[in-house]
Amino acid sequence: MITYRKLWIRLAEREMPKMELAQKAGISTATLAKLGKNEYVALSVLESICLALGCDIGDVVEVLPDAQKTPNQENDSV
Repeated sequence: MITYRKLWIRLAEREMPKMELAQKAGISTATLAKLGKNEYVALSVLESICLALGCDIGDVVEVLPDAQKTPNQENDSV
């Protein structure tokens, strides 16, 4: 399972609103919504986010075993 929890923590530490990230990274609100739901996004989106934040992909994305899924994510399929 993919989670973007690290991204949200990084934004909170910088006191950067999600919309500011979207503007800096050139991503849409629909993409922000996907990120908020831990859905898959294109690697180019993650690259844009990393460049906007000056960080590495491992600083914004985390891969968790399926056993750590939250109840809302148990019904998600790939």
